[in-house]
Amino acid sequence: MSEPKQATAGQVAALIRRKNKKHPEHEEQSINIYPMMDMMTILLVFLIMQFAQESANVMQSEDLQIPYSISRQELTEALPVQITRADIMVDNHRVMSLRNGTVDPSQKQGGANGFLVTPLHAVMLQHRDRLKLIASRNPNRPFRGAVQIIADRRTPFRTLSEVIYTLGQAEFAELHFVVLQGSANGTAPTGGEAQ
Repeated sequence: MSEPKQATAGQVAALIRRKNKKHPEHEEQSINIYPMMDMMTILLVFLIMQFAQESANVMQSEDLQIPYSISRQELTEALPVQITRADIMVDNHRVMSLRNGTVDPSQKQGGANGFLVTPLHAVMLQHRDRLKLIASRNPNRPFRGAVQIIADRRTPFRTLSEVIYTLGQAEFAELHFVVLQGSANGTAPTGGEAQ
């Protein structure tokens, strides 16, 4: 038997070229996801705008009795903060419990004499960051720091002061109080619209 001869580099290159000619090059197939990401961002902003434009859906209960006013101002778009006798809620999500309308001193920075309600502050900072992110991507929706305060009419002034102070510390300084529209003599309305 004869020994096999070693192929030269030129022969190997020629063999590779012949093999490549028989098989066409594979075209790389990929999906460009950037237009999809743009579309999802637009949809996300649209959905957030739709949810934010809904007026405060306020239902009175034993824990939440909204005061009446003769004010004729319309509701503006803002983040709802609800203070009942039992809870503080932000955007319809429970943040913390209250004891007969008051904040437990352990929930405040500085104890009983403190004004900063730490669980509420943490949640408001998250909302602030989210709203500022939206504002940075959509100049038509600037961050105004607006909130709608929906408070039980029996809420102690101290609790209301603590909530307002905490909102201010989280850069929410544009405050709107939601009340029910009443008559000039202070009686309950027939329809019961939120203002």
